[in-house]
Amino acid sequence: MWRNREIRLFVLILSGIIVLATGLAAFTLSFYAALFTFITSLLLVSCFVLFTRWRYREIEQLSGYLRQVSSGDYTLDVRNNHEGELSILKNDIYKVTMMLSEQHALLQEDKIKLTNAISDISHQLKTPLTSMLVMVDLVSDPKLDERKRVEFTTNIRVQLERIEWLVSSLLKLSKIDAGTIAFKKESISPRQVIQKAIEPILIPVDIKQQNLSITGDDTITFDGDFNWTSEALLNILKNCVEHTGEGGTISLSYTDNPLYTEITIADNGIGIPKEDLPYIFKRFYRGKNACDDSVGIGLAMAYSIVTSQNGDIEVISEKGAGTEFRIKFYKQVV
Repeated sequence: MWRNREIRLFVLILSGIIVLATGLAAFTLSFYAALFTFITSLLLVSCFVLFTRWRYREIEQLSGYLRQVSSGDYTLDVRNNHEGELSILKNDIYKVTMMLSEQHALLQEDKIKLTNAISDISHQLKTPLTSMLVMVDLVSDPKLDERKRVEFTTNIRVQLERIEWLVSSLLKLSKIDAGTIAFKKESISPRQVIQKAIEPILIPVDIKQQNLSITGDDTITFDGDFNWTSEALLNILKNCVEHTGEGGTISLSYTDNPLYTEITIADNGIGIPKEDLPYIFKRFYRGKNACDDSVGIGLAMAYSIVTSQNGDIEVISEKGAGTEFRIKFYKQVV
């Protein structure tokens, strides 16, 4: 307390006032009046000093608490139920400590997620890279048959395209998760966004001789980002095409009501096992019916895109009876 320059100056001024008051009392009144004035003043100053020391001790405890918080210890509790500025300050500091604790926990969780994501990415890239290294060694053999050389070169190109798609998808997901993508709010037609989404899958649909149908009112519109929404639908459609057999049916329909616009994508494929349903939108999750070259990222991206636009995806599926995806774009945040 005495290190505080203001306290020393204040006590010095009080001492001067006491001496002056005592002298005036002795000069104008009597010795006893001066003695009474001196003792009373001394007691008041002593009370002030004791009270100030107590407050400084409380502040020192708070400083120690804050030092512990800054070192990462969020377990201390300085709250009390008394009245006064110090009690309010303690409670406010505790609230800030709890906020810091929650943020620390979130950062630790994000760190774990990042570590797991890097591990998953490394695992996903390792397989095609190893395959490419083997095929490059084989292609470099001058005695290799020309047909095999062409086959290996084609396989290398396929693996490179797979790596490019994986890296591109992960970058998109990272941008969505980080909130750095500004989704547009434009009036778009469900039919137009569906037609854009089905263009890249027309060839595999034709190869498997699958039936594709679109139904809905052409006057329906909803607010969203045209390109990103078509990207989400494309990833869901790819999943339907992969898990629907030759000659199967994939139907798309859309409806509208005062609460939301709904796009439904249904197939009559092999369906999703019940135990896989809660996890199909989890990144890198591969269900029991997943294809060999699946990395479990398409549905995760679709889910992130839709939910980032105040939407939701519901999945209804039964093993052997097909799958139905219901994508809802809410007209207001609910």
